[in-house]
Amino acid sequence: MSSYTDFAYLYDRLIDQDYEKWADYLEECFEKYAGGITHVLDLACGTGNITTLLAKRGYDMIGIDSSTDMLSVAASKSEGLPIQYVCQDMSAFELYGNVDAVICTLDCINYLTKNRDVLKTFRLVEKYLYPNGLFIFDINSQYKIENILGNQCYITDLDDVFYTWENFYNEESRICSYNLTFFVKNGEKYNRVDEYQEQKAYLQDEIEDLIKKAGLSLLGCFDGLSFNKSSEKSERLMFVCKKKC
Repeated sequence: MSSYTDFAYLYDRLIDQDYEKWADYLEECFEKYAGGITHVLDLACGTGNITTLLAKRGYDMIGIDSSTDMLSVAASKSEGLPIQYVCQDMSAFELYGNVDAVICTLDCINYLTKNRDVLKTFRLVEKYLYPNGLFIFDINSQYKIENILGNQCYITDLDDVFYTWENFYNEESRICSYNLTFFVKNGEKYNRVDEYQEQKAYLQDEIEDLIKKAGLSLLGCFDGLSFNKSSEKSERLMFVCKKKC
C-alpha cells in the first residue's frame, strides 16, 4: 500500500464517509455475533476516524498502519483516549497480546494485490484473536472496481484543492491503478501532490477460500453496511468472521 506521504494530510477532506454509521454497524456486529468485546484492533486504521469513534464509545483500541503520516494525523485526534497507535504492515504485524475483535475497514484488503499477502494477514488475525473473537472487514467488489471505478476519470475542484483521479483496470490481473494529482493552494501558488495506488478486484469465493485457509469461520457476507445477503451488483462486501474455539 502507498505510504500516503503528503496525501495523508488531505485524506480526511477528500474521503466522504459517514464514520458514525460505520461505528454503529461495527457495534451491531459485536453485539449480534459476540458480546463482551472490549479490546479491538483497527488494522490499516489510516487517519484513525473509526478508531477514535470506537475509543469514545468505550473500547480499548489499537490502531495499526504502515504510514507514519497517517498515524501522525490519527494521533492528533486521540484526545487522551485509550488508543495505542503502531506503525506496522498489515500483512506482517505483531501484537503483545490477544484482542477480542479485529476490524479492517474502507476496502483496505483490496490494497493487498497478492492472494498470499491477504492469506498472511488473515492468518495473523486468527493468531491474535481470542477464541470466538470477531474479524470484520470489507472489500470493494469486483463489480464496483471493474464497472464503476475502472477506466474512469474524475475531476474535483474544492476551491483551495483541485485534483484529478484517473483509473485503469487490467482485466487479466484484476488490478485497478489509481493516479491522483492534487494542486493545493498555498498563498498565491499551488503545491502539486501526486499519489499512485492499486487495488485488486477479489471474487467473493476467492476471499471466502482464503478465510477458510486461515482457520477462520465465516459468519456472513453482506451487502454494504447491512445484514442483507450480498448480490452480483453489491459494491461493498462486508465479511464477518469468527475464530474457532
